[in-house]
Amino acid sequence: MAFVVAVAQRKGGAGKSTLAANLAAAFAGQGERVALLDTDPQKTLGHWHAARGRSPRASVLDFEAPSGWRVPGAADRYRRSHDVILLDTPPHDDTDARIAIRAADLVLVPLQPSAADLWAMGATLDLAKAEKKRVALALNRVPAQGRVAQEVAEALRAQGLTLLDASLGNRTGYATAFASGLGVTEAAPRSVAADEVRALAAAVRGLARR
Repeated sequence: MAFVVAVAQRKGGAGKSTLAANLAAAFAGQGERVALLDTDPQKTLGHWHAARGRSPRASVLDFEAPSGWRVPGAADRYRRSHDVILLDTPPHDDTDARIAIRAADLVLVPLQPSAADLWAMGATLDLAKAEKKRVALALNRVPAQGRVAQEVAEALRAQGLTLLDASLGNRTGYATAFASGLGVTEAAPRSVAADEVRALAAAVRGLARR
């Protein structure tokens, strides 16, 4: 039975699509049967997946772009045949985001270490709470220097929220890989960025066992 993860964040620009794509590629590269569902009307992952078909380095994963009430049915179709299902959700549409969250076992909330992202995550947490879903947070685009990330992490944990120890740095490798339809674990498997994604994938996978 698949573990279904909705990558959700009310604020645009938090890196949802990049995070979902990299996790999907990392899981697929480890031999997991992966389905990636793009429920965001911007269809960023649709462009990523189209580029992916031109790369011999891409691991096999299933992709679909359902919308609205088709999302639960699409997730259900993959539940028995796959190990992991990742849903990229719309940032501003509460109705469609709620539908995707309702279909998930875990809501993964990416946020940059900034006050704006910290303030904006409340709406996503409220949606998850209303649907009685587990939530985990992951810091994304963490700068190499400065105390901001540490301060944000402390603020999140002070609220009793589950913040994953693994985080993704602010690295150009993510954008470069994404433009080629790849995850960074495929484009640059020995890079620091790839290590970060594998660590985050392991942390997410660990939550499936709880």
